[in-house]
Amino acid sequence: MTQTPQSPTDEIRVDVEPAFREEESSADESRYVFSYTVTIHNHSPRSVQLLARHWKITQGSGKVQEVRGKGVVGQQPMIGPGQTFRYTSRAILDGPVGVMEGGYTCVDTASQRPFEVAVAPFRLAGPNQVH
Repeated sequence: MTQTPQSPTDEIRVDVEPAFREEESSADESRYVFSYTVTIHNHSPRSVQLLARHWKITQGSGKVQEVRGKGVVGQQPMIGPGQTFRYTSRAILDGPVGVMEGGYTCVDTASQRPFEVAVAPFRLAGPNQVH
């Protein structure tokens, strides 16, 4: 049985694909670089604009870093009905394992109503990490 989305949040889906960047990382320097590709799917009948992002990065050491800013990768993209927006960014950790989670502040362009879209936690892990 399919449910009808009840709010803009239900109509926006976010997929994340993390990847370890071995060539940019150095265990000797406690520098572990990860890229993550985010795809935002607009399943609503309205255009939305992504205005801001918020990330919480929890490193394997327990250290927590919060990142907030306008848009993503220098853009505040407009995503039309049925469209997707994809971008790739990076996170640098002090160990080979971490978790990111967060969300986006968007606005329904027709009503100008802002809403939040949560991004479920996703794991960042270097090779051979089972943590």
